[in-house]
Order: sequence, then C-alpha cells, then structure tokens
Amino acid sequence: MKPVRVWDDVTPEIFATEIRPLGEPALLRGMVRNWPIVSAAIDEPFGAVRYLEKRMANGPLEFALAPPESEGILHYRPDMKAFTYSKRQAPFAEIVAALEASANGANPATIAIQSLDIESHLAGFLIDHPMPLLPQDVAPRIWIGNRAKVATHNDPLDNIACNVAGHRRFTLFPPEQIGNLYMGPLHVTPAGTPISMVHLTNPDLERFPRFTDALESASVAELEPGDALFIPYQWYHHVEALDPLNILINYWWNDALKDGGSPWDAMLHAIMAIRQLPAEQRRAWRANFDHYVFLENGDPGEHLPDFARGILKSSKPEDIDSMRSQLLKALSGQIR
Repeated sequence: MKPVRVWDDVTPEIFATEIRPLGEPALLRGMVRNWPIVSAAIDEPFGAVRYLEKRMANGPLEFALAPPESEGILHYRPDMKAFTYSKRQAPFAEIVAALEASANGANPATIAIQSLDIESHLAGFLIDHPMPLLPQDVAPRIWIGNRAKVATHNDPLDNIACNVAGHRRFTLFPPEQIGNLYMGPLHVTPAGTPISMVHLTNPDLERFPRFTDALESASVAELEPGDALFIPYQWYHHVEALDPLNILINYWWNDALKDGGSPWDAMLHAIMAIRQLPAEQRRAWRANFDHYVFLENGDPGEHLPDFARGILKSSKPEDIDSMRSQLLKALSGQIR
C-alpha cells in the first residue's frame, strides 16, 4: 500500500487551497504538536489521561468492552446476531484504572471510549487546544482506549483526526472501492454507518476475493502524537490503535449545501423506488441520474432561459421548497 502524502507546516490557506482540492487523504505532520495534552502524552505513558482526569466532568461514561479473544476487533460476531463487544458505563477514573491494569497484559480486553463530546465533558479544553484549520463552531470529539481495531467504514462528513497519545495506523480506500469492500448491513451497524465485513488485519481472501483489488488502491498513514490526518468526505478507513493507551480527537464537518436534505435519505429512497425495477428501466434511471444529479453532461438546463429552469437550477429557496413539497406529497401518498 502506498503511503499517504505528508504535509509539513500546514496553514489554513495551504489546507484550503492546496490540500482539500486534491480530494485525497493528507497526513498533517505535527499539526497539533503544541497542544498541552500532546505534551503530557509525550512526557509520560499515561500523562494524557492524567491531564484529562483533572478536567473530566463527573458522571458515568459509556465505553465499549470486548473480551481478549476478540483480539481488539470491534465487529460483528461470526453469526452476525451480535457484536464482538458490549456497551458498559463507568466513571472515567475507573476506566483509566482498567486501561492501566491492561497495559502490561499480553492479550488484554479491549476498552474504548468512543466519540465523546468534548464541549460537554471537558471544561475549558477547547480554549487550550485550538484547531486553526476549521471554523470555531466545528465541535471535536475524543476517543480513548487501548489496542482496538475499528472496522473499515466511511463518514458522511469531512474529517480531521488528531492523534494525541499513542500511535495509530489508518488504512484508507477511495469511495469507488465500495464494491470491493464487502459492506455489511445498512440497518444494524456498530455506530450508524455500514462497515466492511473483511477483517483488514487478517482478511479471508477466499470468501472476499475482490478485496485484493481494494488493497491495490489503498493508502496507509501512521500517526505519531501531534500528527493529524485529513480524511476526505466518504473515504473508507480502517483504524488500528497500536499502543496500550491511544487518544484521538477528531473534527467532523460539512460545509457543502445543507438545505437540500440528506444524500443518505435520497439513496434509501432510490433503493426503494429504483433497485427493484427491471434492468432496462434501471438503465434509463442511471442515465437520468448521471444527467440530472451527477452532471455528466454539464449543466442540464444550460439551453433553457433562466426563468424556465425551475428545479433544474435548484439554487433558489423557492425551488428547493417546491421539490421538498413534491417529495413529501409523494411519500405521504405511498404511506397511505
């Protein structure tokens, strides 16, 4: 697998004008090296959690717990009727104690606090840990645990993942590889997004032969404390925490048009309305989607006068409201 391109001394201008337009993952070396929590992590093995203990709000926190035989893999069990882990709750101090106790074990249980909202749980943290590449209203989340393996998935948002403590390995696949990743169910998922059924660290290539094609297009990034990784919108990624203590802070955001609704909802509707059609009808709708949605032929209303474009322009609030009303009316009729 090829290494992700490394960028040093990234400024907001470089990120906006050089990195994002590429549409590819980027390793931002030393991006948050000056954060106090990173300094604490480098000074001593559990220094980062000591830093957090002084600021963490009281009350139990939810975490994932997987037995030693799971080997850190957070996934479905073989029968797919449950996951390899369970959800528990405990005060932060107890979770930290369990992490410390597991640090010297040869095959410890997997412990993972996942996607904890920082603003709600860590008073004053954001003031001392700015992210200059993004607007201030982008809310970060924190992930704390030991050697966990998070299955290949994607996010419906752009993502900057900042490695605070320990080392992490990201393996990334472009969105076009979806057909080679053998994605799991859409309706029952570990965290709301489908995951690949292939275990990256021990793939069953007899069962999942096309995964070799996915690997040919994959890229890998190894993050040290203070490094950050830009993961573009919808890129698939497998995340492996490599040390007895690993902490990551990430930022999800989407600055694209939000008034038009959810692309995910649109896909679900397309699955319901189009997928079951005969092949020749699906062919026709593929052409329609390519023309009107994916703009394969350019602006579909370019040959029309502006006043006649209507929803083809779809940038005016009244046009979006008109489309929304049509959808609501149609869906209400189907439900009845």
